[in-house]
Amino acid sequence: MTRVMKHAMLESDMSRRLALSLAASLLAVLPLASTPARAADAAASVAPAAVPGSTHAEGPKEIRRTREGRPDFSGFWSLSRKQHPVDAGLVARLPPGAVLLDDTGAAEFPPGEFGGLKVKPAAMAAAKQWKPQDDMTVSRACLPPSIVYATQGPFPFQIHQGADLIVFQYEYFDLVRIIFMDGRPHPPPDAPHSKVGHSVGHWEDNELVIDTTHLSAATITNNGLSHSDNVHVMERFKLSADGRTLQSTMWFEDPEVLDTRGARYIQWTLEPGQYVFPYECDPTFGSKYSEAR
Repeated sequence: MTRVMKHAMLESDMSRRLALSLAASLLAVLPLASTPARAADAAASVAPAAVPGSTHAEGPKEIRRTREGRPDFSGFWSLSRKQHPVDAGLVARLPPGAVLLDDTGAAEFPPGEFGGLKVKPAAMAAAKQWKPQDDMTVSRACLPPSIVYATQGPFPFQIHQGADLIVFQYEYFDLVRIIFMDGRPHPPPDAPHSKVGHSVGHWEDNELVIDTTHLSAATITNNGLSHSDNVHVMERFKLSADGRTLQSTMWFEDPEVLDTRGARYIQWTLEPGQYVFPYECDPTFGSKYSEAR
């Protein structure tokens, strides 16, 4: 997916969510509740729908926990407007020498810029030959990226958390990840690959650690640099002290493409009462883009 296409779809998504937010705000002030109690409930239902990345004067004194005593990541998470400052503890646990990419959200690197990653010659040559128009065709416009790129994008997701399974439901391209928490290993190397791969997780105190393999080849930086199907991804998630921010690092290694490990820091804001919408990618967008040019 090109920068133009992603930004166009993001604008449409933001407009839809803005309309819903305005409707909720109107419901909060209109005299629809028949009793003071119902009015209070209506106001409380829209109060959490604040601007993503904002802080609240009142908040939970302790992070939410599951029946098993684990941090509860369940809910709807949207990309925080502010990605800085980063959580120093998470960043400190990145592998030595990992290059931290600063492209989280809608911002992207221009052609030829890869955030400091040391790219192998063959991968660099392929990246230099890439043109945005290559992806703006009916056959390619709706091909999803892998989690290496999709996770840092500006679209929200929901987490459905159980003891043995955790499900990440992304709005971006309707991607769904299953994180196996039952101690199983990764399948053999010749098992099928996909854009979400095979993920296993475990807890380290209050942090969720996810190990992912079996990812199909896809973009790293959305400007021609792609990882191979042998990329390996590690993620670490934690809740902020008030439980309203989900903080994460992702690092990846791909000896076929990179001489260094790449990494990203990403954080999201909890928005109670929101839901993921169908992405419904229209492949004719690519042909319309080409015609417009």
